[in-house]
Amino acid sequence: MKEKTVSVSFMLLGILFCVCLISANLLATKQIMFGPFNITTGILVFPISYIVNDCIVEVWGFNKAKLLIWTGFVMNFLFVFFGFVADAIPGAPYWDNEEGFHKLFGLAPRVAAASFLAFLCGSFLNAYVMSVMKVASGGRHFSLRAIVSTVAGETADSLVFFPMALGGIVPWDNLWLMVCWQILVKTLYEIVVLPVTKRVVRYVKRTEGVDVYDRGISYNILKVS
Repeated sequence: MKEKTVSVSFMLLGILFCVCLISANLLATKQIMFGPFNITTGILVFPISYIVNDCIVEVWGFNKAKLLIWTGFVMNFLFVFFGFVADAIPGAPYWDNEEGFHKLFGLAPRVAAASFLAFLCGSFLNAYVMSVMKVASGGRHFSLRAIVSTVAGETADSLVFFPMALGGIVPWDNLWLMVCWQILVKTLYEIVVLPVTKRVVRYVKRTEGVDVYDRGISYNILKVS
């Protein structure tokens, strides 16, 4: 019987991926100013999920990234669901933090749906672009592939989330500025940490002895194996 093993590197990157997704939900409740624009502190961790996505595709291929994306989606959904249930349960008479708890966990259904759909669109597009470009380039130009895939993923994420979550609430001219600003800031984040990303990828490839090229695979996101 063939012994099945679990890659420690893949497991740790998967844990980091899920933690960043869940943390982004909580950190997004705080607004900060970045120059003339207002953003949420979720910007601190959410781009890391795209960096991890790039690492997974680069080392293990699109199918492993697909497994991780769906796992992150389920974990994030469970977190939001349990937070919603806990928020709906009446607090004890002596407990006086109902309003604060609701601000953290009382995510509006419209915003939650927009967040989930935007995550799936952005993450899968990021993984797809990274995978296709790796095969086309013969594994060269990792930095370019990481940046292009991030721009594609973050663009899809922002174009889905902001109109769906805030359309009709925020003026449309301001909304499109928010979309462009989010794409720019998250892409700059990717560029700044790119030296670290490259070192992580080289280390994992060397220690795991794996470097997958997605030739002849199915990009059907609903088929997870």
